[in-house]
Amino acid sequence: MNNMKTINKKGIIALSLVAILLGEGCSKNYLKPESLSKFTPDVSLTTPSAMQSALEACSMNNRGEFFGDSAPMLTESIFSDVAVEGTTDKTTPAQDLNVRITPTAQLNNDDYNKIGWYWQQWFKGVHNANVIISRIDNVKWGSPADRNSILGQAYFHRAYSYYRLVNEFGDVPLILKEENAPNVSYYSTKREVILTQMKADLEFAQQNVSDVASKGEVNKGAISHLLAKIDLELGKFDDAIAAASSVINSGKYHLMTTRFGSTGGDATKNIIWDLHRPDNKAIAANTEALYIVLDRETLDGATALGSQLMRNTTPFYANANVILTPNKKTGITDAVTAEIPLSLYYGRGIGRYRGTPYSTKYIWTDNTDLRHAPGNWMNMTDLVYNNPSLKTSDPTWYGKNLVQYTAANVNTMFLNGAKDTIRCWFGWPHYKVFISSINIAVDKYWSPPRGTNTDWYVFRLAETYLLRAEAYVWKGDPASAMADLNMVRARAKATLFTDPSKINIGTVLDERARELYWEEPRKTELTRMAFIYALTGQPSYAGKSYNVNSFSTSNFFYDRIIEKNDFYNKGVVTNSGNTFTISPYHVLWPIPNNDILLNINGHINQNKGYSGSETNVPPLDKITP
Repeated sequence: MNNMKTINKKGIIALSLVAILLGEGCSKNYLKPESLSKFTPDVSLTTPSAMQSALEACSMNNRGEFFGDSAPMLTESIFSDVAVEGTTDKTTPAQDLNVRITPTAQLNNDDYNKIGWYWQQWFKGVHNANVIISRIDNVKWGSPADRNSILGQAYFHRAYSYYRLVNEFGDVPLILKEENAPNVSYYSTKREVILTQMKADLEFAQQNVSDVASKGEVNKGAISHLLAKIDLELGKFDDAIAAASSVINSGKYHLMTTRFGSTGGDATKNIIWDLHRPDNKAIAANTEALYIVLDRETLDGATALGSQLMRNTTPFYANANVILTPNKKTGITDAVTAEIPLSLYYGRGIGRYRGTPYSTKYIWTDNTDLRHAPGNWMNMTDLVYNNPSLKTSDPTWYGKNLVQYTAANVNTMFLNGAKDTIRCWFGWPHYKVFISSINIAVDKYWSPPRGTNTDWYVFRLAETYLLRAEAYVWKGDPASAMADLNMVRARAKATLFTDPSKINIGTVLDERARELYWEEPRKTELTRMAFIYALTGQPSYAGKSYNVNSFSTSNFFYDRIIEKNDFYNKGVVTNSGNTFTISPYHVLWPIPNNDILLNINGHINQNKGYSGSETNVPPLDKITP
C-alpha cells in the first residue's frame, strides 16, 4: 500500500476480511485462540462479539510499531535526541536526513526508514475504527451502555491514529466515516481541527468506557491518558491535568513499587526488572499497565519476527570479531556454544538503534537509580573477552572485562578503526530489551538470540505522572511538576528533586528518556512539544521563543536535538562519506509523493521544506460533511 488510493481500496478490503475472519473468534481468553474459519460475511459486524473482535483488530494494528527487524519505533527514535541509526555497513539508512528524507525517497524499507509505514498504518487504523463507528447501530445491543462502550473504544483507536499522524505529518486528511469505495478527493485539514474532534470523541469515550477490561483491551485509564496528551497539544493545560489526575486518582491504577510476578522472588533482581519482564506485563497483579499490545506466538496474528529488540538495540559487539584485546587479539565471539555465551546473556545485536551519549551517559548522573544499576543497565565494560582462542593466544585477557577505549587507544582496540565505536560500543537498558525465550532450544528467534514474541506497554501510569508534570510546567507550577516527577524517580530509587526552580520541560524530557525507552514515540512527543511552544509563545528553558509562522524553519524540536544529540550536524563520518544531518523542517515528515499525485480530485499538502510544498493550498479549517 503505497498511496492514498490504495489505502482506501486495499484498506477497505483488508479490514473487511479482518472483520469477516475474526467474527467471534478472538475471545477474551487470549491464550486459547479459536479457529476463525467458521465466520462468514453475513454475520460480520452484526453482533456485539463481532464488534469486540473488530476492536481487537484495531489493537493488532497498533502492535506492529514495536516489533520485527528494524521496527518502526526505530524511525521514531532516530528523529530525536535519544538515538541515531547505527548501521555502518551500508549507505541507505536514515543518517544523512537532509539527503535521505524526501517525498520521493524510499520511505518504507528495513534498510532505509519506516516513515511510509507510519503513513499507511495510521490511516489503516483510522479506517478500522471508522468501520466500527459507522456500523455501530447495525447491532442489536443489550443496552445503550454496551453500545457506547464499544463506540468509545473505537473513538480511542481513531484518536490514537490521528494523534500520531498530526505529530508525524501535520495537516492530513480527516476521515470520520467508513469509506466503501476508492476516494481520490482528499484535502488536508488543519491539525487543530483534527485534534479538537479527537478531544470531543475521547471525552465521550471517557464517560462510557469502563476501567474494567481484559489486558490488551482499551480501558478508561488509557482513554484519559491519551486525552491528556491531546489536551496538552491544544494548550488546554487545566484539562490535561484533570485528565491525567482522573487516572492517577481513580484507585484502579498504581505504580508498581513492590516485587511481583514470575521474578518477584529472585533476590538478585529488583522492581524495575520485574516491571519489564514479558510475562509480567499483562498479569492482573500489574496495576501500572494502562494499555498494552499482546504479541505471543500462540495467538492468531502474532508478529512474524517477534520483538527482535536484542538484535536492533544492543551493540554489534561481535561484528566481524571487531573488538580486540589490548594485545590486539580478537576479543569476542557471539557463539551460543561459547564457554561464556554473551549472546545468550544479552542477545546478538547489530546496533541499528544507537543510543546517543545524552541518553546513554549524560542523563545518568545518579548512582542510586535502579534504571541504570548494574544488572539492569549494561555498559560495554560489563562484557568480557570471551573468544576461546584467547586461552592460548592472550590468556591474560580471557574472561576479563572489556577495557574502555580512549582517544589514545581507540585505533588499536577496534579492527576496523574508530568508526566502529558508533555501532559496536554503547550502553543499553538490558532490563527493557532482554526478551528471553521460554524454550531456547526450539525458538526460531533464538538462533542467534535476538528476541521473541512479547507483550508490550503502549501506555502505563509512570508516563501519566510525567504528562501531568509537563502540564504543571506549562502552567507555571514547577513545585507540582516536581512532585509528579519524584513519584517516578522514587520507584526507581533515584535521588529526588528538591529545587522547583530547576524544573522545566528539559527536566521532563530527561525523565521521559530514562523511563520510557522504546515505549514513547520520541519524535512524536518532541514535535508535540514544539507545537505547544509555537502555539503559546512561551520561551523554552534555553530562553528562545517560537511561533507558528516560522515553524518549519525554527522550532523546539530541532533545537532540542542539536542541543542533546552529539551526532547530527557535527560532521561525524559513519561510512562511505555519510554524515549525520538533520534540519528544522524534519519536525514533520514528508508525505509520500505518490499519495499526493494519485489524489487527483483533491489536494493533500506537502510539508514545508520538502519539494512540492510550493503548490500547497490553505488546509480545511472546519469539518466538512
